Amino acid sequence: MKLRDFLLLVLICLVWGYSNVLSKIVVGNWSIPPLFFAAVRFAVVIAATIPWLLPMPRPRWRIIVIGLLMGAGNFALLFIGLQSASPSAAAVVIQIGVPFTTLLSIVMLGERIHWRRGLGIALTLAGVLLVVWNPDGVALSAGLWFVVGAAFTGSLGAVLMKQVEDVAPLRFQAWVGLVSFLPLALASAIFEQGQWTSAWAIGWPFVGAVLFAALVVSVVGHTSYYGLIRRYEANLLAPLTLMTPLFTIAFGVVLTGDRLDLRMVAGAMLALAGVLVVALRSRPQSPLLAEREQA
Repeated sequence: MKLRDFLLLVLICLVWGYSNVLSKIVVGNWSIPPLFFAAVRFAVVIAATIPWLLPMPRPRWRIIVIGLLMGAGNFALLFIGLQSASPSAAAVVIQIGVPFTTLLSIVMLGERIHWRRGLGIALTLAGVLLVVWNPDGVALSAGLWFVVGAAFTGSLGAVLMKQVEDVAPLRFQAWVGLVSFLPLALASAIFEQGQWTSAWAIGWPFVGAVLFAALVVSVVGHTSYYGLIRRYEANLLAPLTLMTPLFTIAFGVVLTGDRLDLRMVAGAMLALAGVLVVALRSRPQSPLLAEREQA
């Protein structure tokens, strides 16, 4: 990999890692309702990508389902989880999406799994279990259960995306934003209160957070990553993007006071080692599947 491209990938992972912690600050520290935050984020994504909205990719029903899973479902569950879960723990637990993707590919696409990928799945699960372990046994908090749900919905969407070809990245972003905004806005109006009051109380920092999440992370970050994956095999990029959870943990310790002990470090290393084994044994992925594993 060229040095310029490697540095670009490091910057992308840095942005993704910071975004995870920023989301925790928004929904946790600032008490912005999570469904409202997700809806506003996708509204900005729509505004930025509307020139690429047409023509609608086909099959239309599949694009709608994929958008709901990878957009509304994934981000709603993740942001709800981050209200109580630490970014560091969430960054490790969400790696369970890699085994989810592999297992769903076996069930839905008929892919075969060899012992090395099975080992990678086992290592990832062991790492996640170690992170949520306490002296009384496994204690997966409510917040982390939502993170697991986010991993599953994103993985299911990624597997469905394997059956869709030739979708331009920005067109995909546009349709994810469109099909996600409406249900998120409706759900926020029904289930949440004081959205605009909370946003107004935070003021410009909230506006900056939304613009960063929508434009820098979703539009610029993912589009830049698509450019890299067109030049390099996904099996080269996937191991390098493991920098994202490491950056998330680092930002979590510095910005939100996450606790980093030996158990967390060991669990993170086990989980990331498992993801690495799965990535190295996988065939080249589509850009959208590779993006899902880092969202």
